[in-house]
Parts: sequence; C-alpha cells; structure tokens
Amino acid sequence: MTTTPPYIPQIRLYQDWLREQRGLRFDHYDALWRWSTTDLQAFWQSIWDYFGLHSPTPYRAVLEGGPMPHVRWFPGAQANYARQVFRHAAPAHAAGHPAIVGEDERGRVRVLSWPELRRQVASLALALKAMGVQRGDRVAAYLPNVPETVVSFLACASIGAIWSLCAPDMGTAAVLDRFRQIEPKVLIGADGVHYGGKPLDRSAVVAELHAGLPSVQHLITLRTPYAAERVAGAADFDALTDRDNAATAALEPEWLPFEHPLWIVYSSGTTGLPKPIVHGHGGILLTMLAMKVLHNDIGPSYAPNSWGERFHWYSSTGWVMWNAQVAGLAGGTTIVLYDGHPGGSKEHPDWHVLWRFAARHRVTFFGAGAAYYANCMKAGVNLPALQADGFDLTRIRALGSTGSPLAEDVQRWGSAQFAALGTPDIWWANISGGTDFCGAFIGGHRELPQVPGQMQCRQLGCAVEAWGEDGQPLIGEVGELVCTQPIPSMPLYFWNDPGQQRYLSSYFDMYPGVWRHGDWLKIGTDGGCVIYGRSDATINRHGLRMGTSEIYAAVEALPEVLDSLVVDLEYLGRESYMPLFVVLRPGMTLDDALRERIAGAIRTALSPRFVPDEIVPMAEIPRTLSGKKQELPIKKLLLGQPLDKVVNRDAMANPGCLDAYVAFAQARLAPALGPC
Repeated sequence: MTTTPPYIPQIRLYQDWLREQRGLRFDHYDALWRWSTTDLQAFWQSIWDYFGLHSPTPYRAVLEGGPMPHVRWFPGAQANYARQVFRHAAPAHAAGHPAIVGEDERGRVRVLSWPELRRQVASLALALKAMGVQRGDRVAAYLPNVPETVVSFLACASIGAIWSLCAPDMGTAAVLDRFRQIEPKVLIGADGVHYGGKPLDRSAVVAELHAGLPSVQHLITLRTPYAAERVAGAADFDALTDRDNAATAALEPEWLPFEHPLWIVYSSGTTGLPKPIVHGHGGILLTMLAMKVLHNDIGPSYAPNSWGERFHWYSSTGWVMWNAQVAGLAGGTTIVLYDGHPGGSKEHPDWHVLWRFAARHRVTFFGAGAAYYANCMKAGVNLPALQADGFDLTRIRALGSTGSPLAEDVQRWGSAQFAALGTPDIWWANISGGTDFCGAFIGGHRELPQVPGQMQCRQLGCAVEAWGEDGQPLIGEVGELVCTQPIPSMPLYFWNDPGQQRYLSSYFDMYPGVWRHGDWLKIGTDGGCVIYGRSDATINRHGLRMGTSEIYAAVEALPEVLDSLVVDLEYLGRESYMPLFVVLRPGMTLDDALRERIAGAIRTALSPRFVPDEIVPMAEIPRTLSGKKQELPIKKLLLGQPLDKVVNRDAMANPGCLDAYVAFAQARLAPALGPC
C-alpha cells in the first residue's frame, strides 16, 4: 500500500491545532476528554473553528439555556448541511477523488463525481421547489442504499425541506406508522429492489404508501427493472435529476437557522408509535465532524495527510448508520455504498461478498454491524485466500463496528485475518451511540491501546458516565449509561409532541436534566468501555431498534393469538436471542403452520430482522396491577438474575404465571448462557 509517510492521526492533528491556536496542551486523552466535557463553550467553539464552519450572521453564544433539553447551540448562526458537503467539491474533484461509489448485488457500479453529485442535487432541488416544496415541508423516502438516495437527501437539505427515510425491507404498516406522523408533502419511492439474490417488486407498496398518506401532493418513483408495472401518477426520478443548465449551476444551498430541522429519524420505545426525532443542520454537522474525523480517523480524501480515504459502512437505509455513512461527504471523504445482502442469498450464502466489494473499490475504512463480523467468523471467511485470488484488501486500515457488543473472540478472529494479510496493526473503531442523537457516545482513538471486546474511550464532548441506582458514577461496575452534559446533535424535539412530553419521558424521566440512554455500561479504570445491551425492553436487533408495541400489534392481530410478550436477550459476547411468548385462544395449538403465520405477520408488518428466534406458548403474560406487560423483569430473569431480584409479586396482577417463565429460563437458557 502506498501512503504519504508519516501518517498523523486526525485526533493528533486536532491536538496540535489546540496547542498552536489555543495554547492548550493535554498530556493524555483523559485530560483532553475532561476539558471537552467541562468547558463546553471552549470545546465546541474549537470544533467550529477547526473545521472552518462559517455563518453569514453572528451568533451570541456557543451554548445558552439549560438544563437539558432546554438548551440552544450557536443562537443566531446559520448553516446548511449540503453547503458543508459541497465546499469540498472543488479540491476533491481536482485531486481526482469521486464523491460516491455505489455497487449493487448484480454488480452494477456507478461513480458520481463531485460536480455530477452537485448537478443532480441542484436539478432535484429545483424540481422540488417547482412542486411547491418550501422550508419546513417534509419529504418522505422509501429507498434503498443507492446514490439516488443521497442525492434526494442533499436536495432536500439544500432548500430547507425536512428529510425522512425508511428502508424497503420494512413492512408497509411500519412505514406508514412513521410517515403518517410527519405528514409529508412529497413521497419518493423505489418501485423495486434486488436483495438476497432476488428481484423484489415494490410498486404495489409504493402505491399503497401513497394512498395511505393523504398529505402527499407529489409522488416520485425511482424506476428499476424489478417492477412489473409503473406506479400510476408518479414523476420519474431520473427525469427530475437530468437538468443541466444555468439554473442548476447557479443554485446554492440556502443559509438556514442553525437549528433548522434537517431530518426526522425514528426510534421505537416499548409503547406507542415510533418516536419521530427531529435533528438540526448545525448540530448534526458539529457532532458528525467530531465523530467521523477525530474519532473514526476519516479525513478528506484529498488531504495530503491521507490515504485517499474511501469510507464504507454497510447499512440499511433504515439504520442511523446510513446517516453516518453519508456524513463522510461533509468531511470531504469519498463514500462507498453497497446495495444488497452482505451474505449473498439463502440459496447461495457467501460472506465474502462485502470483502470482494471492498477490494474492488479500494475501501480504506470498512464498517459494519457487530453481527456481520460474527457471521463472517462462523461462515469460515478466509481473507488471505481471497487475497490470493486477486482481491487486494491491504488498503483497509480500519474496521468499524457497532449495533451490538462486539465479542472478544470475533475481534481477535478479525485481527488475525488481517495479520495474515500483512496488516498486523489493524485498528478497530468500535463505537456505541444511537439514532436518538445521531452520534456516538463511546468510540475509537487511533493512538490508544486496543483491548478486544472493549471500546477505547468516551468521545470528546460526551460527558458519559455509568450510574448506579443511587445516581452516583461507577468505575469498574455496570451501571446506567447517562450523559450529564448536552451535545449539539441531541434532538431539537419530537414531531408533534405537545409540551415535549414524549421527549422528556424518553430520556429525562429517571434523572431530570440528565440524558438516560437505556444501555448498560461499564467504564474501566483505563477509560475503556463495555456496553452490556439495553437496560430497557426496547428490541435492538443487530443495531436496528423496534418498539415491542409494534411487534405486539402485528402478532396480536392474528385471531389465534390473545396476548404476547417479546424480549431481546442481547448480551456481551453472546448471540442475540429473541423469544416471543404467546397466549393462544382456547383449543389452539402452536404447530408449525401457526408458527409460520406468526413469523410471517412480523416479517410483513415490520421486517424479517424482527422474526423471533423461538415462539413459546404460555398460559399467561405477566402483567402489573395496572395491566402493563412486565418485559424488563422477564428479560432480566432470562439473563439469569434471581426472580426475587427482578420482580415484586405483590405488584403483579398474575404472579402465579411466573413459575412457567422460571422453568423456561432454567431449562432453555441457563446452560446456553451461563452465569450473568
């Protein structure tokens, strides 16, 4: 691999800048982190200055207000996400680096140069304006991980429209549950996808979504070879992005208030509809730049101190890592997208697919969910053999992982694979964050020691602690992950949330003024961190979160099912295991046919990702006196905790049903999971 020696990690370049421009010297990372989380004004001002952000209007403060969430960042400033992206167009293009490289399952490769990306974005932005889309209008998209999706997002950002995206692997009901809440003016949908080796017609789904969203005034379809017929009344995406004239050349992204909404993403809790979370242009830019450049060590592709970065993170468009992938553009990095199944197909499984893809497109940073690496290990992926077949993987210098805890043995396996390729010092950027604030609390540091199964540090600007039940910070013990200081990318608000009631109850109900994230965390004396899964009952299936209420709605709509309860047993170093307990109507039997109907209901309404590992018949679902399903106590019980430590029988409406769950835990889970 040819580089420009010596390479200086991005976080060290930032520290050198702090020393030269601010007179700040930090002898070790802990001192830098403590400064960043105690002097918020100085730290976030340094991020603004270091990355050369600009506003045509002055701001009166870096941060004002409080406590969380009642704060404002850079009040008076203006920003635009797309403007930040296109500031890199000229130098990146001059250096010969494209903006986007995309490939799909069928091997079709598309490369968008920076000028071509800008032209298509401007063309679509002008088309949206001609449709009457104004600042604050919502544009909803049902699209796969292709360059057109990035173009659509940046077009919306350019004119101040609010973007919202769902993946085509989501069921129609789940998509409507999200988009109906935000009342979009425009719907952009792909009429087909190719996934898992199969062409999938999505034209009927797009038509159904259109019919189910009365607010939509304009429908745009991305036409594919996989649809049997065209969606009636839809404009053609390719035609709308084909404009190339003086108007497209002249269009500049609009300056917007710093807190102007950028996108609406969705995070499901244990009850109610998915939460429509609104993030702002300025806050997302600040947080994404700090995370991508400083902690993931991904600089501009065109920088002298660079390997000609090509950033890939395998993701569905329904996962927040799609947003993180696109953020590479905001730092001037070429992003490399894969649209398809990472493991081939059911008929022809092949976990070398993404590695060959990475070799073909000279990826330097390769990211995926932790479950992906575990699947590669189990499938016997052999990277040296792939290299011998002509697929050069030596340009990969970093492996990113998130979504669930990365097991120690999986990380050791991956490191050994790269050592055999001649890269003995491969760096793992293991991160943990969330859709909720569209960032990472815990992440990597190129120059800190690596411990397999552990994340290296708490990220700059993130005042993260593990709290015990008494609300005091813990070191070396597992506690609730909290963040005691605000971060710019924390939600502006939830859409249609009077009095911020859902927002406050989602993160600030346990500790007013302190963000409670819903994860178990242990912070070591060396600053390293380990995530132990969710501390609430939300389902986290390989990084994608889904509210249990959405699963219940799908399952309990079946006439055979009276009641149900689902838990996700996600735990460090162990495979995710999700059992679904069902109470059937009298006389019904849980045979294979009914199991398949239950699985099919979840697959259709939500996604195949949330089909349970096991469906178990029970006489009753444990409930509180007020009728609430006792998900978290059952989860703790199935993770091996004693019954008397997880539930108060006196607070239950039906304590007698617990014996069956104890028996299930002892018979099915204890031998497999071992002590917790």
